[in-house]
Amino acid sequence: MTVVSPKSVTRAVLTMGAAAMVLLLSTGCSSKRYVRAQAAPIVQKTNQLDARTAQDHRDITDTDQRAQQGIAKAQSAADAADQHAGAAGQQATAAQGAAQEAYNRVDSLAGTVAGLDSYKPLADVSVTFAFDKSVLTAADKRELDTVATNLTTTKHFILELTGGTDSTGDAQYNYALSQKRADAVAQYLQTRYNIAPHRFYLVGIGKDKQVAGGRKVNRRVEVRVLANQQEDTVAAAPRATNPS
Repeated sequence: MTVVSPKSVTRAVLTMGAAAMVLLLSTGCSSKRYVRAQAAPIVQKTNQLDARTAQDHRDITDTDQRAQQGIAKAQSAADAADQHAGAAGQQATAAQGAAQEAYNRVDSLAGTVAGLDSYKPLADVSVTFAFDKSVLTAADKRELDTVATNLTTTKHFILELTGGTDSTGDAQYNYALSQKRADAVAQYLQTRYNIAPHRFYLVGIGKDKQVAGGRKVNRRVEVRVLANQQEDTVAAAPRATNPS
């Protein structure tokens, strides 16, 4: 019969315990590696999904911002178009009014101009202007007053205003400047002496008709008072009476 010592039993137990511990630790490490191996793809996919979600959010935000900018630009363009349309409408209305006013002036002067040969000069005066100016001076106004003071008692008259310029400058510019000078004279006489607009016959001749005396005298407006003598004769003629 073999006798086993207590020390041998103790070593055997310890050896078995150590082996069990090693086996347990080995099994635990394997389990962790397995879990990590199984979890890694899931984590990776989750991270990819988070990244894609964040990118989609950025894309949606960017698209929304661009859409809002596009809407703002479209609204601004629509507002500008409305403003242009409104301005065009106002200009059309103003042009129509100006055309109607011009028609009325022509219509009111038609009878006068048609019988212009019947008008005879009663008085005349000439006023001059500074270079490239169309503003009347105090001296100019006094000259105009000399012929206008008698018009309150004159009947069947018109005022012929001929604006001119000196020979310098562009022809088209001088036409416009000469017309402005004639308009300035007409405005002064109409305002100060309450002369009806249909009595004015204005023309701007620019530098087409130069007179002797130099450039200064050509920067002028010639004013002539013309009266229809035939109208006075008709008015003064006795009316025929029916025999009783």
